Amino acid sequence: MNEAAHDKLDSLRDQVAQAFEARRPLAVTGGGSKAFYGRPVEGEPLAVTGHRGILDYEPSELVLSARAGTPLADIEALLAGHGQMLAFEPPHFGPGATLGGAVACGLSGPRRPWAGAVRDFVLGVSILNGRGEPLSFGGRVMKNVAGYDLSRLMAGALGTLGVLTAVSVKVLPRPETEATLVFERDAAAAIEACARWSARPLPLSAACHHAGRLYLRLSGSERGIRGAREQLGGEALNDGDAFWTSLRDHRHPFFDAGRPLWRLSVPPASPPLALAGDGLLDWGGGQRWLYTDAPAEQVREAARAAGGHATRFRGGDRGDVFQPLPAPLLALQRRLKQALDPAGILNPGRLYEGL
Repeated sequence: MNEAAHDKLDSLRDQVAQAFEARRPLAVTGGGSKAFYGRPVEGEPLAVTGHRGILDYEPSELVLSARAGTPLADIEALLAGHGQMLAFEPPHFGPGATLGGAVACGLSGPRRPWAGAVRDFVLGVSILNGRGEPLSFGGRVMKNVAGYDLSRLMAGALGTLGVLTAVSVKVLPRPETEATLVFERDAAAAIEACARWSARPLPLSAACHHAGRLYLRLSGSERGIRGAREQLGGEALNDGDAFWTSLRDHRHPFFDAGRPLWRLSVPPASPPLALAGDGLLDWGGGQRWLYTDAPAEQVREAARAAGGHATRFRGGDRGDVFQPLPAPLLALQRRLKQALDPAGILNPGRLYEGL
């Protein structure tokens, strides 16, 4: 492979610099698999997908660095060949998913409560700021903390603070084996069971409840999983990998409904929320997907009352996607935007109006 042919940094930098001079908005795009997420952006497309390729990977160091447009599928295949993985299980939502898009969206899969979120695995990033200037933050190892917090801020920023051009992430060994168990439970009983089991030394790595059934994934050694199954009971699910992948990428039948979908992030042990609609619990109760006709403010108030927040994830009014920020956090977000994108040209309004 000719890596030079996949280095588009100069072209990206020129396009951002020209847009800055002209005060012309840019719509930063990756593979497009998560284009539905966030508020709509009007601007000249800035495609990062061609800027791809592995920059550095040392399996013994558990660190991988790649250009932002590198497909997740390529990275996961490379890691699997060395018995390793992206432990935050980034959703793909389509064949075009990229590493930069995974970080920019800040979304994690079923393993998140037990392994960590996207931001926990980002060691360093390279970006183009809103002037087209290349900047780098963080490093390739966890102990290099210079600028680390700013690297983490790129997770979930949806390209509003900078154009990701390269990312270094921590990777982890794949479990020796995994097993998925199924239990008959209603939602309240499933939440209680997950809270109880999470407090015990069990090799849990995923927990989902839907339609009266609780699905539990165990990851670890053969001996550890055998012992956990003896304690927990339940029915073994054949091809558990396919189930968790379908959940991660929203190919599970629950996500087939063509209705507005809400994502509620709440403390896992919170009881079922008093909202009418069809729901699915992930992350042992910490992430709750809901189809409902309830007004947005009612959904957000229910999430707030439980100690969390709600996002209009897909469909519905895209002008009202994320839970409004408290005034101090909104002021901080504005200062960050001004420092990194003074002309406000990078994905303007993708997160919040005016940002």
